[in-house]
Amino acid sequence: MTGNAMTATERLLEEKAIERLMYDYSYNLDMNQPVEMAALFVEDCEVSYAPNFGASGMEAYKKTLDGIGAFFRGTSHHNSNIVIDFVSDEEANVRSIVLAIHRYTRERPDGILYGQYFDTVVKDGGQWKFKRRELRTTMATDYHVKASNPIGRAE
Repeated sequence: MTGNAMTATERLLEEKAIERLMYDYSYNLDMNQPVEMAALFVEDCEVSYAPNFGASGMEAYKKTLDGIGAFFRGTSHHNSNIVIDFVSDEEANVRSIVLAIHRYTRERPDGILYGQYFDTVVKDGGQWKFKRRELRTTMATDYHVKASNPIGRAE
């Protein structure tokens, strides 16, 4: 599969592998497995969860994962509407919908985030990994971060 010449079958297999990456991210986050989560990213990753909350590079990204087990009693991330546009056989742009429910360790209402992920994924050692992950917010209910990275809906 070189030169962006994937067969239809190869394309379907690669799409399924990318979808699995998306689901593994949510599963590892929900199970409080930051080491497994970080393994889904390349070393020079870029992550933006909100303005002034993200990371450049693996070490900085790992720091964003510190304390997720202490901050949340539980989370439930749901992905849908995954659209994959291949740039090449080794890179794709992906957008998806996320509904994320957060149960906090502190006494407060559960937080709900409605949004979209905009990702760039690349093949690294034969595996698809996140190179860039950006979360944009549609709205939030009782969420701990202000919905300040809006999707930018057309008027």
